[in-house]
Amino acid sequence: MTTERLDATFARCKAEGRAAFVTYVMAGDPTPDDAFAILSGLPGAGADIIELGMPFSDPMAEGPPIQRAAQRALKQGITVAKTLEIVRRFRQGDQTTPIVLMGYLNPILSKGYQRFADEAAEAGVDGLIVVDCPPEEADPLADPLDRAGISLIRLATPTTDDKRLATVIRRTSGFVYYVSVAGVTGVKEADADAISPAVQRVRAASGLPVAVGFGIKTPERAAAVAKIADAVVVGSALVELIDGAIESNQPAAPKVLASARALAQAVRESRRTAAAPQA
Repeated sequence: MTTERLDATFARCKAEGRAAFVTYVMAGDPTPDDAFAILSGLPGAGADIIELGMPFSDPMAEGPPIQRAAQRALKQGITVAKTLEIVRRFRQGDQTTPIVLMGYLNPILSKGYQRFADEAAEAGVDGLIVVDCPPEEADPLADPLDRAGISLIRLATPTTDDKRLATVIRRTSGFVYYVSVAGVTGVKEADADAISPAVQRVRAASGLPVAVGFGIKTPERAAAVAKIADAVVVGSALVELIDGAIESNQPAAPKVLASARALAQAVRESRRTAAAPQA
């Protein structure tokens, strides 16, 4: 069952006394070749888990950088089927790093839930985040994902109260994604002190690791969040580097991987630094 990779990754990070580092990139952005160079280089740069965006024409939860990335990927002809081909290619060289697809319901519905689940499992997908699928309507998708061994990962937000949280975490596995700020990706910055009680509440209610994303752009911010979360997710900051590389007509992969390496180091060392005795 492919979902075992997620559980094994979080267990390893916990044993090492650190949070996991999760990176987000868009499938096929800026070009299929450049995108695969980034994707295949991320584990070596320190990514423990990779979220791979499935491009969609109306990504309502995303800020401008990821919106632009989705448009670029769509122009490259990246579909759900081609995203799964990318995962298959990645799995030829990496059988360890979990891949979580992140996208929207319409393309999955168009393919068919059972067919999507079967093909995603065969490709080597470990989890799925569907931003616009309400928990109350998720069972037709969750059933085939369960049979395929793929984790359906839910989003909790600052406005998720205890009653709603019980609904959100139903049939969630792998981890819970806590959205640290109200609004879209890449606009506001996460405040570790402010979100700490919410992370503890979600972890206690779900019994699952909690990954914090949205609003984490710098190594300093990532390190702060890593002290209180089970995983730190960085997406827009990496995608913005692709924007910059395009504007300067430079290859994107070196910039993205260098940034990922610095962020991963900050995440890995944050708790060690916090525990170090004061001189």
